[in-house]
Amino acid sequence: MKKLYFIPGSQDLYGEECLKQVHADCQKMVDFFNEKLGDVVRFELLPTVETSEICVEDMKKVMVDDDCIGVVTWMHTFSPAKMWIKGLQILRKPLLHLHTQANEKLPYDTIDMDFMNLNQAAHGDREFGFILARMHIAHQVVAGYYQHEDFLAKVKQFCDVAKAIDWSHNMRVATFGNNMRDVAVTDGNRLEAEIHYGWEIKYWGIGEIVELSKEVTEAEIDQKMAEYEEKYTMATDRIDVVREQARYEVAFEKFLKENNCKAFTDTFQDLHGMNQLPGIAAQNMMAKGVGFGPEGDYKIAAFSAILQKMSEGRKGATGFMEDYTYDLTPGKEVELASHMLEVPAQLAASKPEIQVHPLGIGGKSDPARLVFDCVEGDGIQVTLVDMGDHFRIICADVELIREPHPMPNLPVAHIMYRHKPNFEIGTAAWCYAGGAHHSVISTALNRSDIAMFAKLTGTELVTIGDDTTEADLQKFYM
Repeated sequence: MKKLYFIPGSQDLYGEECLKQVHADCQKMVDFFNEKLGDVVRFELLPTVETSEICVEDMKKVMVDDDCIGVVTWMHTFSPAKMWIKGLQILRKPLLHLHTQANEKLPYDTIDMDFMNLNQAAHGDREFGFILARMHIAHQVVAGYYQHEDFLAKVKQFCDVAKAIDWSHNMRVATFGNNMRDVAVTDGNRLEAEIHYGWEIKYWGIGEIVELSKEVTEAEIDQKMAEYEEKYTMATDRIDVVREQARYEVAFEKFLKENNCKAFTDTFQDLHGMNQLPGIAAQNMMAKGVGFGPEGDYKIAAFSAILQKMSEGRKGATGFMEDYTYDLTPGKEVELASHMLEVPAQLAASKPEIQVHPLGIGGKSDPARLVFDCVEGDGIQVTLVDMGDHFRIICADVELIREPHPMPNLPVAHIMYRHKPNFEIGTAAWCYAGGAHHSVISTALNRSDIAMFAKLTGTELVTIGDDTTEADLQKFYM
């Protein structure tokens, strides 16, 4: 179980009784969080910071504990912030600053200076907030009474994001082949991605999968086919084609497990030795949390895996998709998004069908794929791009809708949505910001989740939604 270390702040000027009360109140708070959020992450109390030495020892423990995904701080009393400097210089994990109190209400009839000295988060948290700002340390602040539902929800959101960041630091992406020739937005500085996010972007030839697929047994294919038939509707009699996809998926799974990879890419320009472009193989693996990027797009492969991790346990769906085409009926503009094959099964509104059809690109035989309509509801479209001297996340609010008319001749997954605040501003803003045609769509996450991830990872963020105006458009490409 992952954990967050809870580090309170105080000082020794108020006496031993005050410090005992600080510890008791903090333990009560930790116990409350464990009761409410213990299935997400465990909270563990560390010694109250009274000196710089204690702070350093606390932060050393944080940094050497692989199970620790971040720290939670709270200044119960006034904690002079110079004593935090050396410890904070050690910290390289997400930090949540709670601006709260042990008591919800003031005891108006009995309040005295002893109470004031003990319960002065309004004083201490401002001192601590200053040193974080002065040291340019990215952090999240949650303000309010810690037992209130809205406060608790924000703490849980931090837990989700911190877990995803921790998971991201151990990300390894297998790129089978290189970036699709001449495509710009899917390319980028892989070395900088490892420096900035910790992602290891490893290259392997697709021949690795071809050779592994030759070793896959008929029993392994039968087992994978049984999985397909349980999860999907077999809407083809070309079973041999589907079995070939099953063979690919077994090979990919073995390779990724052996090489400790959480995401992968391929490109239809580099499929030497394969008869089909991986369709169901990629779609089914994504449904299990594996990140995927077509055309060599390592950024979206890693990012989609991270956002799926962030959304674990939430209602809604999260997965890769690609922008395609529009219905530009005035006042009713919608986008039809999909991909050649690889939209993940978790975005399906109902049980997907396995179908086999020709693919007019790549020069390979007819691939098996999952065909389905997409989930509905408010969501986000989010992508990550390399701007040369920095990474940028673009996050747009969208509304996913049911397709207004059947599309019987389009044998791919159908994702349809409306842009916010409207088509003209929403799509123009995406283009001005340099938004990619590969992105992640999610009805489980929201803009504030992405904003927290961007802040805690030091990534530039551009947001688009109902609050975006035409005047904002010129800012996005500067």
